[in-house]
Amino acid sequence: MAEPGRPQRVSQGIAGTWPTGRTTSAGGFAPVGFGAWPAIVGTLRKWVSAEAGAGRLLPWVPVAFGAGIALYFAADHEPVLWVVAATAVVLMLGAVSWRRSRLFAPAIMIAAVAAGFAVATWKTARIAHTVLAKPLYSVSLSGFVETRDIRERTDRFVLRVTAMEAQRSDVKLERVRLSVRKGTAPAVGSFVQLKARLMPPLSPVRPGSYDFSRDMFFQGIGASGFVMGAIAVSAPPDDGGLRLRYAATMQGLRDAIDARIRATLEGDNRAIATALLTGRRDAITTPVNDAMFISGLGHVLSISGYHMAVVAGVVFFAVRALLALIPGLASGFPIKKWSAAAALVAAAFYLLLSGAEVATQRSFFMTAVVLIAVMVDRRAITFRTLAVAALIVLAVAPEALVHPSFQMSFAATLGLVALVQIGMPNLFASPDHSATARIAQWGGREIAMLFLASLIAGLATTPYAAFHFHRVTPFGVLANLGAMPVVSALVMPAGLFGLLLAPFGLDGVCWWAMGIGIDWMVAVSRWVAALPGAVGRIPAFGIGPLIAASLGIILMGLLRTPLRWSGALLVLAAVLWGLSVRQPDILIAGDGQSVAVRGRDGHLHMIRASKDGFLLKEWLAADADPRDAGSAALANGVSCDESGCVTPLADGRLVALTLRIDALADDCSRAALVVTARSAWPDCAAMMVDRQRLARQGTLALTQRGDGFSVQAVKARGTNRPCRRRLPAMEILN
Repeated sequence: MAEPGRPQRVSQGIAGTWPTGRTTSAGGFAPVGFGAWPAIVGTLRKWVSAEAGAGRLLPWVPVAFGAGIALYFAADHEPVLWVVAATAVVLMLGAVSWRRSRLFAPAIMIAAVAAGFAVATWKTARIAHTVLAKPLYSVSLSGFVETRDIRERTDRFVLRVTAMEAQRSDVKLERVRLSVRKGTAPAVGSFVQLKARLMPPLSPVRPGSYDFSRDMFFQGIGASGFVMGAIAVSAPPDDGGLRLRYAATMQGLRDAIDARIRATLEGDNRAIATALLTGRRDAITTPVNDAMFISGLGHVLSISGYHMAVVAGVVFFAVRALLALIPGLASGFPIKKWSAAAALVAAAFYLLLSGAEVATQRSFFMTAVVLIAVMVDRRAITFRTLAVAALIVLAVAPEALVHPSFQMSFAATLGLVALVQIGMPNLFASPDHSATARIAQWGGREIAMLFLASLIAGLATTPYAAFHFHRVTPFGVLANLGAMPVVSALVMPAGLFGLLLAPFGLDGVCWWAMGIGIDWMVAVSRWVAALPGAVGRIPAFGIGPLIAASLGIILMGLLRTPLRWSGALLVLAAVLWGLSVRQPDILIAGDGQSVAVRGRDGHLHMIRASKDGFLLKEWLAADADPRDAGSAALANGVSCDESGCVTPLADGRLVALTLRIDALADDCSRAALVVTARSAWPDCAAMMVDRQRLARQGTLALTQRGDGFSVQAVKARGTNRPCRRRLPAMEILN
């Protein structure tokens, strides 16, 4: 508080680097001439020096490490492991040797980039396995069931293959993921024999979209498909190993928990309660699932940092409160550290119970770092804590970098840590008699922090939701304010007490209380999702705007001087860049059975010879088109007969999907583009996309350029990565 008669001192901010401006005349601006440049340059140097000060380097190391991983995934072909590893070692040794030099900071960043590149290369080489390249029919498989998912309409399980027989193929796969009728999936740990139809892992449905085949590769899965006929359970040739026994034990525990919840709850309430405790969320009905994601509450269904924080927090405060009731312990022993250790054990159990997926592992590592910091008397919520957690996650699972859950979670966490370390001290630093302090006594501080946390987390994750899911949540803050206090104070604690009391048979009231909170959460999500403008559709954009937005978020989060506002400019540029991206005029599915053509009305008109609802849904979402994938209006303007279909482009030229070989000659003479799942017509006057080209390049996106087309392909020319095995020319022809 300023002393009477003395002017109050102006705050210098955290870095204290704002220069005192020149005095200007009323209504005018100080002229900036050549003489002002030395002062500007000097100020910039001060800011840069402040950013490069002691303790500022560590948070940037995982950024550089992640950049190296991103470079690995951008490579056209698989790098040579020993060259990459040797380069990383040399650069790291060089950085250590320059630790007392001014070159240390750039040297350690370059070494971190090389280390990230090397770790990703090593992970791919370590898990390398065969990936199916073309469909196989009536394949005989036998093996152990490793995982099982219960879904809304079907069940799904992963089979570790011990024997495989297929006609005209000698491919041997290690793991396959199979779909089966609901309620017929075999138990985890059982040894089964079956026949299945296998398909290659799903490639991106359009150039630049999410690569499902990459996910399956890093999960060790070489193909997907569905079971044909009955599944025979037989005696195994061996016990399957310790890992399989562990998986069977944990699955049995999850099934037991689901059975206890099912005794009290049913429908979506039961499915959501099970999802929150065991990570199994596929049984939630589509309307509720859509409402949760449209409203911005979809993050509740995926076990993440929030769930880990609630579990650890509830256990920490419960154990500490119980220990505090014993005077001898409270006064003479470090009960805070004991409570943190108990919370760490609880978080580890929650990790194992929920399936230990990559997203959950990341959440656990972040929580563990915070709890360990408490046990060693260090500040728990800092940028260093976040940096260490990010390094651990990326070192263990470098593929997590390109997964939306990692991107959204760390972006949100970075914003929240910045809020805790920067926003909270400035927001609530006031004398005790101020209005802010009086409001805080009535819970105003908690309400303000909840609002700010929801707002910042929502804004930080918006670029990633727009890129991966082609939508944003305009009312996400409203939904989180309405639902998250109930989830935090009732749903999750009730679930934890239910797990604790289940062995004693006293858990029923806990599931009942959990159901009340879930009812409220679903009601809030439905209400928000029904608001006008709640569905914020965003057209697809490339990786460039996402990288720019990510760099802007990092700059705003990690920088401490006014240089941080350069991040805001980057985010603004990314938004303008993303909104200006032109959408393709033609999309061609990798199997040649579906084509989307943009007509005069600006919408996509669908030509399809197969019923691939998922493909059409993804194409419409990427085009920010609200129409349903099953709508008959999608075929407006499309003319079809038994030989094929045609539809006009915006300029009147025709695009043809040819189904019969005797129609190729006519289509080649009339259309500007001919798509066929057959071999190319040698004398076709039109541009032709045939079976061979689709097999080499996958799904294509074409954009009109004058009288021709520019082409983007899922499999770019010269690109060859382990997650998608290229077919030899003879296999394509066969």
